[in-house]
Amino acid sequence: MNLAINHITEGSIASKIGLQNGDTVIEVNGNPAKDIIDYMYYSQEGSLSLKVQRGNKIYSFKINKKEKTNSGFELSQFRVRGCRNKCVFCFVDQLPKGMRKTLYLKDDDYRMSFLYGNYITLTNLSPADKKRIFIQRLSPLYVSVHTTNNELRKTILGNPKAEDILKEIQEFTSNKIKLHTQIVLVPGLNEDVELSKTIKDLYKFYPYIASIAVVPVGLTRFRKTNVRAVEKTDAIKAIEIVKQFSKRFKKRHGDSIVYASDELYIKAGMPFPSVDEYGDLSQIENGVGLIPSFLDSMKKLKLPKKINPKKIVTFTGVSFAPYLEDISQKLRIMDGLSLEVFKIENKFFGPTVTVTGLLTGRDIIKSLMGKVKGDCLLVPNVTLRDGNNMFLDNVTLKDLEENLGINVRAIKPTLKGLLQGITDECDRKN
Repeated sequence: MNLAINHITEGSIASKIGLQNGDTVIEVNGNPAKDIIDYMYYSQEGSLSLKVQRGNKIYSFKINKKEKTNSGFELSQFRVRGCRNKCVFCFVDQLPKGMRKTLYLKDDDYRMSFLYGNYITLTNLSPADKKRIFIQRLSPLYVSVHTTNNELRKTILGNPKAEDILKEIQEFTSNKIKLHTQIVLVPGLNEDVELSKTIKDLYKFYPYIASIAVVPVGLTRFRKTNVRAVEKTDAIKAIEIVKQFSKRFKKRHGDSIVYASDELYIKAGMPFPSVDEYGDLSQIENGVGLIPSFLDSMKKLKLPKKINPKKIVTFTGVSFAPYLEDISQKLRIMDGLSLEVFKIENKFFGPTVTVTGLLTGRDIIKSLMGKVKGDCLLVPNVTLRDGNNMFLDNVTLKDLEENLGINVRAIKPTLKGLLQGITDECDRKN
């Protein structure tokens, strides 16, 4: 693996001392470095000593402690490890042909889990990987458990060689590695008794099992398996099981530990718990407590009484539409604001996919064509991929702008992001 420098800021410390784009870092403070995690681990304290390879020559550089944080160079990302499982609900396997190559990558990389919160199965680790995780304290990690019934887990993962998950967890927690875990609920496989048993088994490792999320299986119209979607009765049963355990855990530890995802509450038609019940919102990126947090922030946000007159348009997926519409009604107290919210149905992946983040550019254009008029269309950036203003189906923000005839701005999918889009982004010129 190569740890290459891929950007040097002009006039920075790195530029002044002679580092160059394309230099490969081979040592950090006297330690071999193979990826950005090694760099992070070995450069934590003191000054920074680098040994780099440039062509056939080796050079040494030093950056003092005060200058280290603003050194002005960026390191390349490692090549992500693919997944060897064949999960019965794998979302990648439910994608049609002809989409971007990066969308077909099945990630099961512990480094991505540590850095970005990606979920891994622990089935793709070598003894050397584990040793590194324990020595460098790569914690927390995010783990897809699904069930602690090993034979059933092998079926769900499509991997007959999957190790005993409880033994794996025992090894990690005994080395003081914290794990945030998820159970993807698959009707007919890991519900009811199996779900209860899995929660009980995971709880035995608390506090190193820091949280347990129960989320519904996500299915598209392109799926090739007989797995069925979570329905209202399934969601209600799962939430009742989660409530029984979380109430007991909260009383015992002051920590609910196990949580049902927002989507389960929507499917069940049940009210969300108070945002206080979600603790530190450790799995908010997994859709656990995201909507309650969004709604709670509305109570605390200070709104300007008046803004420059403008007509704003935005959109969301089916599941979040009622909540965004409710919030938009409250935002309309700002004098000068006209705000219109559109609910977009996912025609591309099918009606069972209701989250905003999986909307495609074509569905957005088809739904809004001839309907939007105003100063600005605010696009939640969770719909965009790879940091390049492109939707899942390769449609770009520029395509959206040209087809709809309206200025387009990407915003963060938070209440502050929405407000900033209304007050600032839509005043910005192209």
